[in-house]
Amino acid sequence: MAVRVDQESRESQGPWSPEWLGEPSVPGRASGPGDPGGPAGPGGSGESVGFGAAARALGLNTREFELAVQLGEVRTVTTGLGRRVACEELRRVTAAEGFPEALIARLRVVGTAESAELLGITQGWLTRLARGGFFAPVRFYVNRYRAVVWLYLASELTEFAVRQPELLSGRTPPGLSAALAAGEDWRAAKWRSRRIGQLLAQTEDPWERAAVLGSVELASAVADPYERAHLRELRPALVRTRPDAGAVRDVIDKVVTADDAREIRRYRAALASSLDDARRARSAPRPGAGPEPALGDRTPVPGRPRSLWQKLIGRR
Repeated sequence: MAVRVDQESRESQGPWSPEWLGEPSVPGRASGPGDPGGPAGPGGSGESVGFGAAARALGLNTREFELAVQLGEVRTVTTGLGRRVACEELRRVTAAEGFPEALIARLRVVGTAESAELLGITQGWLTRLARGGFFAPVRFYVNRYRAVVWLYLASELTEFAVRQPELLSGRTPPGLSAALAAGEDWRAAKWRSRRIGQLLAQTEDPWERAAVLGSVELASAVADPYERAHLRELRPALVRTRPDAGAVRDVIDKVVTADDAREIRRYRAALASSLDDARRARSAPRPGAGPEPALGDRTPVPGRPRSLWQKLIGRR
């Protein structure tokens, strides 16, 4: 009888309740490009589940779910247990037209060979376009030869082909040959820009936002040692690495570190602006200055457009 009652209770709660998914009910606030800082769900219940349960509910593997969160396809909430997914968000995603095929198609990631085949061009020409910055990698990995392998969103490549079909003919755009001959390669910079934008979308806290920008360029841009230490403490990792990564870590460090003077200037300008916001909100922790305000008490600084970083990198 107890088993039957429990089953009926789960059925009455619906497929996206925490109890149905075997998770505790946790209130939270939304975080993500689609609904930054808003309530966990329009229903106001605030119920949420962990990433593992959310991925299973959406039929995604771990890597697909991680990408869905990064791209804003699945919005997250901030709770006392960390970032989770609101049950209302699961209902929104699964109710979307074409689910799950449309979602999986938007998350499809392809390498150089498959990308070239998708666009009907040679791998060499695709690499030249990618190095020229005509589209941005969404991921990368380091192979056994310690070479960086770039991955792209199939949906973005298809959009690129529709938007600029003339570039698929093999004709070199003005200036591209000279830029490539000079050794320019915008793949890493494009990936950094995308990743920074994803992390900025996950927080409204001014110090955390400054720490995101400091992930790429920090030491020479922040003079105060206490501010620098606070930013390092808050700084998120742009990419996850295994503790035993060894020599691979050196390759990854080169990818995540800005090295072009123009890119560094943009990050420094964005970091300086974010630091101004953070200082107005509260000072960086200093010895004997008392405890830092709790996360729930942190108030975003009004008046600063969220699109500042996008403006600096030329996005509309």
